[in-house]
Amino acid sequence: MNAMGIGAANWLKGSGTLLLSCRTNSITAIASRSRPSYCSSSLLHHKNNNTIFSTNCHKIGHWNNHNTKLCFNFYYTAPSNVSATEKDSLLEEDEETKLRKIKDAANTLDIRVGRILKAWRHEEADSLYVEEVDVGEAEPRIICSGLVKYVPLDHLQERNVIVLANLKPRNMRGVKSNGMLMAASDASHENVELLEPPEGSVPGERIWFGSADEKENLPEVATPNQVAKKKIWELVQPHLKTDGACAATLGMHSMRTSTGVVVSGSLKDATIS
Repeated sequence: MNAMGIGAANWLKGSGTLLLSCRTNSITAIASRSRPSYCSSSLLHHKNNNTIFSTNCHKIGHWNNHNTKLCFNFYYTAPSNVSATEKDSLLEEDEETKLRKIKDAANTLDIRVGRILKAWRHEEADSLYVEEVDVGEAEPRIICSGLVKYVPLDHLQERNVIVLANLKPRNMRGVKSNGMLMAASDASHENVELLEPPEGSVPGERIWFGSADEKENLPEVATPNQVAKKKIWELVQPHLKTDGACAATLGMHSMRTSTGVVVSGSLKDATIS
């Protein structure tokens, strides 16, 4: 049995389930998106061994004597009565949903204003500094940073920084690092600059992504275990950049404290990590 072929230029991407049933002698595609039309590849039922193949000869399932459910990825077109504008709108809505989820995830990261009280070279690792950082807690945190190549030691003393505080502690050559200093870097990673909170920011103040009035509606921060399990940092980090004015952003959303926007000293259109 074959599915109808559709021009690839009009396909939208999605996922769903195949329900294989010998009782009804049918294959049903159950899609996760609204208004699906056709699967992208034909499905072939080999009668001799009851095996289901795609047209590229990959076996994707077996036609047993009972109902079988398979997950699959597919492409589909919108029905013929949907205009090109509506198709574009569907794609835009999907992108907007994705960006909103990334922003919501970013605002569960515990990013704070910090102040380095003291910094020194790691005794066992030439590329690492060790910093004692006030992040608004009863005791300062110890954080290790691979900044020896990029930032002179005297530039770290008594300096305000941005700290990602809800990562799991890591043992870095005998020193337990409890957090990460956030920095911008150019494409070649030759130049690295620590992000700077705006003047007037207080150690421990929470940082968020969005407009100034969104501060009052931020979600609870995730626990370090949640950040690791849900891979929140891995989801968010590729979307962190500085813009043409060196301001730190997540897509269209500014990275800010109550007194203004977080910046890099001079790096434009740089990645943040």
